[in-house]
Amino acid sequence: MAKQIKLKAQARTQVGRTAVKKIKHNGFVPAVIYGRTQQPLNLQLVAKEIETLLSRATSENVLVELEIADGAQVSSRLALIQEVQHHAVRRNVLHVDFHAVNADEELHTHVPVRVMGEAIGVRSGGGLLEVNMHSVEVACLPKDLPEFIAIDVSAMEVGQSIHVRDLPLPGGVSALAHSELTVLHVAAPKTEVAAEAATGAAAQPEVLKEKKPAAAAAGKK
Repeated sequence: MAKQIKLKAQARTQVGRTAVKKIKHNGFVPAVIYGRTQQPLNLQLVAKEIETLLSRATSENVLVELEIADGAQVSSRLALIQEVQHHAVRRNVLHVDFHAVNADEELHTHVPVRVMGEAIGVRSGGGLLEVNMHSVEVACLPKDLPEFIAIDVSAMEVGQSIHVRDLPLPGGVSALAHSELTVLHVAAPKTEVAAEAATGAAAQPEVLKEKKPAAAAAGKK
């Protein structure tokens, strides 16, 4: 299940480029929390705390219990980290989007696929593991949200596939993607594919163009 982590935040009223620059200079990261039943609320987070949280996360699915201080009042909101913006070079966090969720409300989100082991078709058969879907959209309650979907491919032979219907989903979690979609596949070795293509090409009959009579050819000069 996705880890639920407590994180302190402060409500902020100042917005705009100058305000954001000041926030960052003081060691904070601007953020916003929004949801279907609430107006967006601008926040600021301690930069070191959010950097540490993200560095320890094993996937993008991080449930956070935000303790939001707004003056003398402190409220708690359950939220999913929706998007994180990083600096292109330094990679430090520039902005965080939170999506507010209710503990008893079903949420729809993408969960990453994690491949476990090495397929026998790759190890012994020279095949190639092709991953078609790196994440799968699921529906579940926040408490049931998995950090990732682990797929053990150890027993897969060349030519075998794992479809959405085959995914080992934990209890309370259902896939929203079409059940027939291929998540991953062990393809045949490229040498075999090339050999089959060459054999198919060789099997095609040669088509010879009919030569034009000399007189007809001379008449068109």
